[in-house]
Amino acid sequence: MLVMEFLVILACLLVGTRFGGMGLGLISGIGLFVLSFGFGLQPGKPPVDVILTILAVISCASVLQTAGGLNVMMQFAERLLRRHPQYVTILAPLTTWTLTVLCGTGHVVYTMFPIIYDIALKKGIRPERPMAVASVASQMGICASPVSVAVVSMVSIFAASHGVGQSIGIIQLLSVAMPASLAGVLMAALWSLRRGKDLDKDEEFQAKLKDPEQKEYIYGGSETLLDKVFPKEAYWATWIFFSAILVVVALGAIPELRPVFGAPGKMKPMSMNLVIQMLMLIAGAVILMACKVNTREIANGAVFKAGMTAIISVFGVAWMSDTFFESHFTLLKNALAGVVATQPWMYAIVLFLVSKLVNSQGAALAAIAPMGISLGVDPKVMVAFFSAAYGYFVLPTYPSDLACIGFDRSGTTRIGKFIINHSFIIPGLIGVGTGCAVGYVLSQILL
Repeated sequence: MLVMEFLVILACLLVGTRFGGMGLGLISGIGLFVLSFGFGLQPGKPPVDVILTILAVISCASVLQTAGGLNVMMQFAERLLRRHPQYVTILAPLTTWTLTVLCGTGHVVYTMFPIIYDIALKKGIRPERPMAVASVASQMGICASPVSVAVVSMVSIFAASHGVGQSIGIIQLLSVAMPASLAGVLMAALWSLRRGKDLDKDEEFQAKLKDPEQKEYIYGGSETLLDKVFPKEAYWATWIFFSAILVVVALGAIPELRPVFGAPGKMKPMSMNLVIQMLMLIAGAVILMACKVNTREIANGAVFKAGMTAIISVFGVAWMSDTFFESHFTLLKNALAGVVATQPWMYAIVLFLVSKLVNSQGAALAAIAPMGISLGVDPKVMVAFFSAAYGYFVLPTYPSDLACIGFDRSGTTRIGKFIINHSFIIPGLIGVGTGCAVGYVLSQILL
């Protein structure tokens, strides 16, 4: 029965990937129904906290985008890239990683893809080299962001299990996760410098150029933000958003600043999930009122649409997966306890695989981290292998990867005949592997 139930989950994931993020979430509802009505499994808990945190961050980021704040950041990033086009393969992933760290979500990078493509093509650099690793970097930045769902969830799980003040806090977590993630991005970028054939030696690319329409399509439509003049409100919005991030970091680093609730003797500071939700809503509200934002345009932005798609995907997939894991938790715990206790690196493997199943770092950590703690996995090990929460690059189905493929009009960033041999697989493996290795060393030194 266990195998059949797992096959239901895999079938839903495989079918769902054909329809994108929203389809993945909706079709997971079918899997949930089959597991509950067909196999009699009690439905798990929908990932409400994760969804609400994503919603709050996306709401704020959407208002920021409408106010022009994201364009201000993008313009600064583009200025850096165009100033040093020969280094675009290194600078592009560093740029997308930084944007994700600042914003807490990888869905803010879509505007950068056409810019990276334009810079690479004009410099004669194979667009696949900077674009694929830039997409990977945008997701690796999630585990290094103080306002991301993954980081906040991990801190909250540690606090719930060990008690606030005795657990690993946000500053300790980021002191390991941030340099580990950055090291992974840099190694993936260095490998990408020579990947694939140069454009002048690529027979497939050169064949496309012989067709005038194809050539116009490949080289036309140059994208730039450099000639844009933004109103002062756009800069205000940026600084308001950054201020909110600083407050989040401060409240995470100093639990004493948060209000305390609970019964006498069991008083705990307010959850960081709630703190982030509140501050993101507040930042969005301040931007809305101070920066003359057209409220009717908020829902039309790319960030809002991508965020809503991500929420639906997380809702369906995480709920379906949680139903399976919760129903068989005791069995899985007994089967894995000995292995994880003697081979802690197995925790990273399990986290990596589950991340692929649920297509969300936050949802994967919410499912696996508590199990790891209950199995006796050392919190240092869990922090060390934090980068393993990014495993959904294995199949090229994530929105940022699909967007990246779409923006590369040269066709060099692509999905191979065998699906798994796509442009993101090797940069992703290098990035995650390096992140875990560096994270392990740093955790032994700093924690």
